[in-house]
Amino acid sequence: MRSRQRERDRRRSPTAERHADSLRLALMEVAPAGLKKTRLMAVTELSRSQLVRGLAAYRELAGEKGWPPLVWSAADGYHFCLDADALEEWERQWADVKFTQISRVITGVLAPHARLFPKSRWVQYIVAQMNAVQSALDMIARPQTQ
Repeated sequence: MRSRQRERDRRRSPTAERHADSLRLALMEVAPAGLKKTRLMAVTELSRSQLVRGLAAYRELAGEKGWPPLVWSAADGYHFCLDADALEEWERQWADVKFTQISRVITGVLAPHARLFPKSRWVQYIVAQMNAVQSALDMIARPQTQ
């Protein structure tokens, strides 16, 4: 676990961390409202690519530094969310999107690969792992009510 954390820290540049902090400060000023991407770029004076790297760095740093969760919605743009129900709904939607993406990889890439090379240990392993991920995402996105 620590080696993964060190590797992630090496990949994240100090510049990306500065961009993340700029985003945090800009959003703190307008909280609880949010900012759409173009307005956030204007306020922070970041380019589109800098914004993308800053958002990725923010998500990595949020847990480490105790920053509030950052989510995006069509209505509010990027904003901090401290409502448990709203966060759960966002997480379910995120899991549903990833479920769809994983499903498409399985059916469009892995299944044809498995048909071409049915004895490949690699493809058997990756199909099993991706099916497990797909199942977990499905359970997150669509929990069974009791």
